[in-house]
Amino acid sequence: MKLRGVSLRLVPLVRLVAVILSGVFAAGADAAGVLRVLAWPGYADTEVIRSFEQKSGVRVELTVVDTDESLWQKVSANGGRDFDVMAVNTAELQRYIAADLVQPVDPARIAGTRRQLPRFRKLADIPGLVHVRQGRAEAYAIPYTYSTMGLIYDRRQFAEAPASISVLWEPRYKGKVLAYSGGAHSFSLAAQALGFPSPFRLQGSEWARAVDKLIALRRNVLGFYNRPEESVQLFLRHRVALMFANYGLQQLHMLRAAGADVGYVIPREGALAWLDCWAVTRGARDVDLVHAWIDHLLGDTASGLLARRQGLANTLVESDAGTSSDRIVWLAAVEDAPRREALWARIHSGDRAIRVLGP
Repeated sequence: MKLRGVSLRLVPLVRLVAVILSGVFAAGADAAGVLRVLAWPGYADTEVIRSFEQKSGVRVELTVVDTDESLWQKVSANGGRDFDVMAVNTAELQRYIAADLVQPVDPARIAGTRRQLPRFRKLADIPGLVHVRQGRAEAYAIPYTYSTMGLIYDRRQFAEAPASISVLWEPRYKGKVLAYSGGAHSFSLAAQALGFPSPFRLQGSEWARAVDKLIALRRNVLGFYNRPEESVQLFLRHRVALMFANYGLQQLHMLRAAGADVGYVIPREGALAWLDCWAVTRGARDVDLVHAWIDHLLGDTASGLLARRQGLANTLVESDAGTSSDRIVWLAAVEDAPRREALWARIHSGDRAIRVLGP
Protein backbone atom coordinates (compact mmCIF):
# COMPACT_ATOMS: atom_id res chain seq x y z
CA MET A 1 0.00 0.00 0.00
CA LYS A 2 1.25 3.50 -0.83
CA LEU A 3 0.62 6.81 0.87
CA ARG A 4 1.08 9.62 -1.61
CA GLY A 5 3.93 7.72 -3.21
CA VAL A 6 5.61 6.68 0.07
CA SER A 7 5.62 3.08 1.22
CA LEU A 8 4.01 2.69 4.63
CA ARG A 9 6.97 0.57 5.65
CA LEU A 10 9.16 3.64 5.18
CA VAL A 11 7.07 5.90 7.42
CA PRO A 12 8.68 4.77 10.74
CA LEU A 13 12.12 5.34 9.22
CA VAL A 14 11.12 8.79 7.98
CA ARG A 15 9.79 9.66 11.44
CA LEU A 16 13.02 8.42 13.06
CA VAL A 17 15.14 10.57 10.77
CA ALA A 18 12.91 13.56 11.47
CA VAL A 19 13.29 13.08 15.22
CA ILE A 20 17.08 12.80 14.92
CA LEU A 21 17.32 15.89 12.74
CA SER A 22 15.08 17.91 15.04
CA GLY A 23 17.32 16.96 17.95
CA VAL A 24 20.43 18.02 16.05
CA PHE A 25 18.91 21.36 15.08
CA ALA A 26 17.67 21.93 18.62
CA ALA A 27 21.11 21.18 20.04
CA GLY A 28 22.69 23.51 17.51
CA ALA A 29 20.24 26.28 18.33
CA ASP A 30 20.86 25.80 22.05
CA ALA A 31 24.63 25.89 21.54
CA ALA A 32 24.32 29.06 19.50
CA GLY A 33 22.29 30.64 22.31
CA VAL A 34 24.85 30.10 25.06
CA LEU A 35 27.92 32.14 25.96
CA ARG A 36 30.41 30.04 27.92
CA VAL A 37 32.32 32.25 30.37
CA LEU A 38 35.30 31.24 32.50
CA ALA A 39 36.05 33.74 35.27
CA TRP A 40 37.30 34.35 38.80
CA PRO A 41 35.08 34.86 41.86
CA GLY A 42 33.17 38.15 41.77
CA TYR A 43 33.99 39.01 38.17
CA ALA A 44 30.49 38.50 36.81
CA ASP A 45 27.76 38.95 39.42
CA THR A 46 24.23 37.65 38.93
CA GLU A 47 22.74 40.99 37.91
CA VAL A 48 25.54 41.55 35.41
CA ILE A 49 24.84 38.20 33.80
CA ARG A 50 21.07 38.72 33.87
CA SER A 51 21.27 42.11 32.18
CA PHE A 52 23.53 40.72 29.44
CA GLU A 53 21.14 37.84 28.86
CA GLN A 54 18.23 40.25 28.52
CA LYS A 55 20.15 42.50 26.16
CA SER A 56 21.64 39.77 23.98
CA GLY A 57 18.92 37.11 24.11
CA VAL A 58 21.43 34.38 24.97
CA ARG A 59 22.10 32.38 28.12
CA VAL A 60 25.38 32.87 29.98
CA GLU A 61 26.99 29.70 31.31
CA LEU A 62 29.45 30.82 34.01
CA THR A 63 32.24 28.61 35.33
CA VAL A 64 34.29 29.96 38.24
CA VAL A 65 37.95 29.03 38.76
CA ASP A 66 40.18 29.56 41.79
CA THR A 67 43.73 28.81 40.58
CA ASP A 68 45.72 29.53 37.44
CA GLU A 69 46.30 25.81 37.02
CA SER A 70 42.55 25.10 37.16
CA LEU A 71 42.02 27.72 34.46
CA TRP A 72 44.71 26.12 32.31
CA GLN A 73 43.32 22.62 32.71
CA LYS A 74 39.81 23.68 31.74
CA VAL A 75 40.85 25.63 28.65
CA SER A 76 43.57 23.30 27.39
CA ALA A 77 41.58 20.08 27.94
CA ASN A 78 39.78 20.36 24.62
CA GLY A 79 41.88 22.76 22.64
CA GLY A 80 40.00 25.82 23.85
CA ARG A 81 36.68 24.62 22.44
CA ASP A 82 34.80 24.27 25.74
CA PHE A 83 34.64 28.01 26.50
CA ASP A 84 34.16 31.24 24.58
CA VAL A 85 35.74 33.88 26.80
CA MET A 86 37.92 33.82 29.90
CA ALA A 87 39.49 36.11 32.49
CA VAL A 88 43.26 35.62 32.71
CA ASN A 89 46.20 37.63 34.01
CA THR A 90 48.77 39.03 31.61
CA ALA A 91 51.50 36.62 32.73
CA GLU A 92 49.41 33.48 32.33
CA LEU A 93 48.06 34.71 29.01
CA GLN A 94 51.43 34.05 27.40
CA ARG A 95 51.17 30.25 27.56
CA TYR A 96 47.69 30.34 26.04
CA ILE A 97 49.05 32.38 23.16
CA ALA A 98 52.00 30.01 22.75
CA ALA A 99 49.64 27.01 22.74
CA ASP A 100 47.30 28.70 20.25
CA LEU A 101 44.38 28.48 22.69
CA VAL A 102 43.33 32.10 22.27
CA GLN A 103 42.70 34.37 19.31
CA PRO A 104 43.17 38.11 18.81
CA VAL A 105 40.56 40.52 20.12
CA ASP A 106 39.54 43.69 18.29
CA PRO A 107 39.37 46.73 20.62
CA ALA A 108 37.66 48.75 17.86
CA ARG A 109 34.61 46.50 18.24
CA ILE A 110 34.38 47.20 21.98
CA ALA A 111 33.02 50.69 22.58
CA GLY A 112 33.77 50.48 26.31
CA THR A 113 37.51 50.55 25.69
CA ARG A 114 37.20 54.22 24.75
CA ARG A 115 36.10 54.96 28.32
CA GLN A 116 39.04 53.22 29.95
CA LEU A 117 41.86 55.13 31.59
CA PRO A 118 44.59 56.06 29.08
CA ARG A 119 47.12 53.57 30.48
CA PHE A 120 44.71 50.70 29.82
CA ARG A 121 43.87 51.86 26.31
CA LYS A 122 47.52 51.72 25.25
CA LEU A 123 47.63 47.94 24.92
CA ALA A 124 51.07 47.92 23.30
CA ASP A 125 52.50 49.47 26.48
CA ILE A 126 51.21 46.60 28.66
CA PRO A 127 53.69 43.70 28.53
CA GLY A 128 52.28 40.56 26.94
CA LEU A 129 49.04 41.91 25.48
CA VAL A 130 50.19 42.64 21.94
CA HIS A 131 52.06 40.10 19.80
CA VAL A 132 53.32 40.38 16.26
CA ARG A 133 52.22 37.51 14.03
CA GLN A 134 53.13 37.42 10.33
CA GLY A 135 54.20 41.03 10.46
CA ARG A 136 50.97 42.21 12.09
CA ALA A 137 50.60 43.46 15.67
CA GLU A 138 47.48 42.02 17.32
CA ALA A 139 45.99 42.42 20.79
CA TYR A 140 45.07 39.26 22.67
CA ALA A 141 43.18 40.60 25.69
CA ILE A 142 41.36 43.61 27.14
CA PRO A 143 42.26 44.82 30.70
CA TYR A 144 39.49 44.43 33.28
CA THR A 145 40.72 44.55 36.89
CA TYR A 146 43.92 44.54 38.93
CA SER A 147 45.28 44.34 42.46
CA THR A 148 48.40 43.91 44.53
CA MET A 149 48.94 40.68 46.50
CA GLY A 150 49.97 42.08 49.86
CA LEU A 151 49.72 40.90 53.46
CA ILE A 152 46.49 41.16 55.46
CA TYR A 153 46.99 41.20 59.22
CA ASP A 154 44.79 41.26 62.32
CA ARG A 155 45.44 44.59 64.04
CA ARG A 156 44.69 43.07 67.42
CA GLN A 157 47.56 40.60 67.06
CA PHE A 158 50.14 43.05 65.69
CA ALA A 159 51.40 46.06 67.60
CA GLU A 160 52.51 47.48 64.26
CA ALA A 161 52.11 46.46 60.63
CA PRO A 162 54.40 43.61 59.52
CA ALA A 163 57.24 44.90 57.36
CA SER A 164 58.52 41.77 55.64
CA ILE A 165 57.28 38.67 53.84
CA SER A 166 59.40 36.67 56.28
CA VAL A 167 56.74 37.11 58.97
CA LEU A 168 54.78 34.31 57.24
CA TRP A 169 57.46 31.91 58.46
CA GLU A 170 57.82 33.21 62.03
CA PRO A 171 57.30 30.40 64.62
CA ARG A 172 55.32 32.66 66.95
CA TYR A 173 52.53 32.74 64.35
CA LYS A 174 52.53 29.01 63.69
CA GLY A 175 48.99 27.81 63.00
CA LYS A 176 47.76 31.39 62.61
CA VAL A 177 48.88 32.03 59.03
CA LEU A 178 46.95 31.51 55.79
CA ALA A 179 48.57 31.16 52.36
CA TYR A 180 47.29 30.61 48.84
CA SER A 181 47.18 27.15 47.29
CA GLY A 182 48.75 27.87 43.92
CA GLY A 183 52.11 26.61 42.72
CA ALA A 184 53.18 29.48 40.48
CA HIS A 185 52.55 32.22 43.04
CA SER A 186 53.86 30.16 45.95
CA PHE A 187 57.25 29.69 44.30
CA SER A 188 57.35 33.41 43.45
CA LEU A 189 56.59 34.22 47.08
CA ALA A 190 59.38 31.92 48.28
CA ALA A 191 61.78 33.51 45.78
CA GLN A 192 60.96 36.96 47.15
CA ALA A 193 61.46 35.81 50.73
CA LEU A 194 64.85 34.30 49.78
CA GLY A 195 65.94 37.43 47.93
CA PHE A 196 66.38 35.78 44.53
CA PRO A 197 67.07 38.08 41.55
CA SER A 198 63.73 37.19 39.94
CA PRO A 199 60.64 35.62 41.48
CA PHE A 200 59.65 34.31 38.05
CA ARG A 201 62.90 32.77 36.74
CA LEU A 202 64.28 30.19 39.18
CA GLN A 203 67.63 28.69 38.22
CA GLY A 204 69.90 25.87 39.37
CA SER A 205 70.10 25.47 43.14
CA GLU A 206 67.37 28.07 43.65
CA TRP A 207 64.80 25.33 43.03
CA ALA A 208 65.94 23.27 46.03
CA ARG A 209 66.08 26.32 48.28
CA ALA A 210 62.59 27.38 47.19
CA VAL A 211 61.22 23.89 47.86
CA ASP A 212 62.73 23.91 51.36
CA LYS A 213 61.24 27.34 51.98
CA LEU A 214 57.77 26.24 50.92
CA ILE A 215 57.94 23.10 53.05
CA ALA A 216 58.77 25.37 55.99
CA LEU A 217 55.78 27.55 55.08
CA ARG A 218 53.50 24.51 54.93
CA ARG A 219 54.61 23.58 58.46
CA ASN A 220 53.89 27.07 59.76
CA VAL A 221 50.49 27.77 58.25
CA LEU A 222 47.02 26.90 59.43
CA GLY A 223 46.23 25.96 55.86
CA PHE A 224 46.03 26.99 52.21
CA TYR A 225 42.95 28.50 50.59
CA ASN A 226 41.67 28.66 47.01
CA ARG A 227 38.78 31.13 46.84
CA PRO A 228 38.50 34.52 48.57
CA GLU A 229 35.30 33.48 50.37
CA GLU A 230 37.10 30.47 51.80
CA SER A 231 39.98 32.63 53.05
CA VAL A 232 37.59 35.01 54.82
CA GLN A 233 35.75 32.15 56.54
CA LEU A 234 39.01 30.59 57.73
CA PHE A 235 40.40 33.94 58.86
CA LEU A 236 37.39 34.71 61.02
CA ARG A 237 36.70 31.19 62.32
CA HIS A 238 40.28 30.50 63.44
CA ARG A 239 41.28 34.04 64.45
CA VAL A 240 44.08 34.08 61.93
CA ALA A 241 46.83 36.62 62.50
CA LEU A 242 48.26 36.95 59.01
CA MET A 243 47.40 36.06 55.41
CA PHE A 244 49.16 36.22 52.08
CA ALA A 245 46.40 37.87 50.06
CA ASN A 246 46.40 36.36 46.59
CA TYR A 247 43.17 38.22 45.77
CA GLY A 248 44.50 41.36 47.42
CA LEU A 249 42.06 44.17 48.08
CA GLN A 250 39.10 41.91 47.31
CA GLN A 251 39.88 39.90 50.46
CA LEU A 252 40.54 43.05 52.47
CA HIS A 253 37.15 44.43 51.43
CA MET A 254 35.37 41.19 52.33
CA LEU A 255 37.01 40.92 55.75
CA ARG A 256 36.21 44.52 56.67
CA ALA A 257 32.63 44.04 55.49
CA ALA A 258 32.43 41.09 57.89
CA GLY A 259 33.57 43.32 60.77
CA ALA A 260 37.21 42.25 61.01
CA ASP A 261 39.74 44.81 62.22
CA VAL A 262 42.41 44.17 59.61
CA GLY A 263 45.17 46.08 57.88
CA TYR A 264 46.86 45.70 54.52
CA VAL A 265 50.53 46.17 53.78
CA ILE A 266 52.98 45.89 50.90
CA PRO A 267 56.12 44.32 52.40
CA ARG A 268 59.61 45.70 51.83
CA GLU A 269 60.43 42.86 49.41
CA GLY A 270 57.58 44.07 47.23
CA ALA A 271 54.11 42.73 46.48
CA LEU A 272 53.22 40.67 43.46
CA ALA A 273 50.48 42.30 41.42
CA TRP A 274 48.18 41.03 38.68
CA LEU A 275 46.27 42.58 35.82
CA ASP A 276 43.37 40.38 34.75
CA CYS A 277 41.99 40.71 31.24
CA TRP A 278 39.24 39.21 29.08
CA ALA A 279 40.51 36.97 26.28
CA VAL A 280 38.74 35.16 23.43
CA THR A 281 39.35 31.42 23.27
CA ARG A 282 40.37 29.74 20.04
CA GLY A 283 37.14 27.73 20.10
CA ALA A 284 34.75 30.66 20.63
CA ARG A 285 31.52 29.90 18.77
CA ASP A 286 30.43 33.51 18.31
CA VAL A 287 33.24 36.07 18.37
CA ASP A 288 30.79 38.96 17.95
CA LEU A 289 28.96 37.83 21.07
CA VAL A 290 32.25 37.62 23.00
CA HIS A 291 33.11 41.19 22.03
CA ALA A 292 29.64 42.24 23.20
CA TRP A 293 30.26 40.49 26.54
CA ILE A 294 33.57 42.28 27.08
CA ASP A 295 31.92 45.60 26.23
CA HIS A 296 29.14 44.83 28.73
CA LEU A 297 31.70 44.09 31.46
CA LEU A 298 33.36 47.45 30.80
CA GLY A 299 30.06 49.19 31.50
CA ASP A 300 29.30 51.21 34.63
CA THR A 301 27.29 48.44 36.31
CA ALA A 302 29.82 45.61 36.09
CA SER A 303 32.88 47.80 36.63
CA GLY A 304 31.16 49.64 39.48
CA LEU A 305 30.31 46.37 41.24
CA LEU A 306 33.97 45.35 41.08
CA ALA A 307 34.80 48.32 43.29
CA ARG A 308 31.72 48.51 45.52
CA ARG A 309 31.08 44.81 46.11
CA GLN A 310 34.46 43.19 45.58
CA GLY A 311 36.84 45.96 46.59
CA LEU A 312 38.73 45.54 43.32
CA ALA A 313 39.95 48.23 40.98
CA ASN A 314 38.45 48.63 37.52
CA THR A 315 39.95 50.21 34.42
CA LEU A 316 37.50 53.11 34.18
CA VAL A 317 38.36 55.20 37.24
CA GLU A 318 41.47 55.79 39.31
CA SER A 319 41.78 53.58 42.36
CA ASP A 320 43.72 53.45 45.61
CA ALA A 321 44.67 49.84 44.81
CA GLY A 322 48.26 50.57 45.77
CA THR A 323 49.64 49.80 42.32
CA SER A 324 51.47 53.11 42.17
CA SER A 325 53.98 51.95 44.77
CA ASP A 326 57.57 51.43 43.65
CA ARG A 327 57.48 48.07 45.46
CA ILE A 328 55.00 46.53 43.05
CA VAL A 329 56.19 43.46 41.15
CA TRP A 330 53.86 42.88 38.19
CA LEU A 331 53.40 39.21 37.36
CA ALA A 332 55.47 37.86 34.50
CA ALA A 333 55.50 34.49 32.77
CA VAL A 334 57.37 31.92 34.87
CA GLU A 335 60.20 29.72 33.65
CA ASP A 336 58.35 26.40 33.93
CA ALA A 337 54.71 26.48 35.05
CA PRO A 338 54.15 22.68 34.89
CA ARG A 339 57.22 22.06 37.04
CA ARG A 340 56.09 24.58 39.63
CA GLU A 341 52.66 22.99 39.84
CA ALA A 342 54.03 19.44 40.02
CA LEU A 343 56.46 20.33 42.82
CA TRP A 344 53.80 22.32 44.64
CA ALA A 345 51.40 19.36 44.59
CA ARG A 346 54.03 17.24 46.36
CA ILE A 347 54.84 19.97 48.86
CA HIS A 348 51.17 20.55 49.61
CA SER A 349 50.58 16.83 50.13
CA GLY A 350 53.23 16.72 52.86
CA ASP A 351 56.23 15.20 51.09
CA ARG A 352 59.73 15.86 52.34
CA ALA A 353 62.23 17.76 50.18
CA ILE A 354 64.02 14.63 49.02
CA ARG A 355 60.75 13.19 47.74
CA VAL A 356 59.67 16.47 46.16
CA LEU A 357 62.85 16.94 44.15
CA GLY A 358 63.78 13.30 43.76
CA PRO A 359 67.20 11.72 44.32
